Amino acid sequence: MNKIGVIFDLDGVIVDTAKYHYLAWNNLANALGFEFTEAHNELLKGVSRVRSLEILLEIGNVQLSEEKKQKILVSKNEEYLSYIKKMNANEILPGAEKLLNTLDGLGVKYVLGSASKNAELILNQVDLYHRFYGVVDGNAVSKAKPDPEVFLIGAKKLNLPPKNCIVFEDAIAGVEAANIANMTSVGIGDRETLKQAHFNFNSLTEIPEDFFRKFIV
Repeated sequence: MNKIGVIFDLDGVIVDTAKYHYLAWNNLANALGFEFTEAHNELLKGVSRVRSLEILLEIGNVQLSEEKKQKILVSKNEEYLSYIKKMNANEILPGAEKLLNTLDGLGVKYVLGSASKNAELILNQVDLYHRFYGVVDGNAVSKAKPDPEVFLIGAKKLNLPPKNCIVFEDAIAGVEAANIANMTSVGIGDRETLKQAHFNFNSLTEIPEDFFRKFIV
């Protein structure tokens, strides 16, 4: 019997915090005098906070000093935190809890692998933290996806070789990171956008009951 483990991204897979990032980044762009659209926000998925700011400033063709950038990063995060501190279990995405129940029933351990530095706070807010075998977040890594560091650390927490790990991701960079790590990638979202994934589903609700059995032989 193959022993497998699962690594979940957070934003867009377990919960949708992208909307809160968008609100905060949009307010910042407005303050700097340019438009930041939801299409622009897609470019920030799975990207570090520092790189997200760089992309946003490129969109607005705005140049700022390093000191000003640091102040903006702090204020943006404070605004974002004010939103997520109001989150509750109602914001868990459809199919997520059922999938965790399936994994529990199969005795398959799962960890979180997220670029978010607020991952533990979010999981606690939605009352899921206690269910994960471990959490690897932005505080534990030095390299952003598509570098596979976050997932490789996750595999170590699961005490499994990368090839035995299945990654659920909603971002291109995350799918690339899983593939580079020699893991099985499952894209959650637009099939064309995430075409590099080994498997694709629009949402967690579409995953078949017996999906994991093909890996446990």
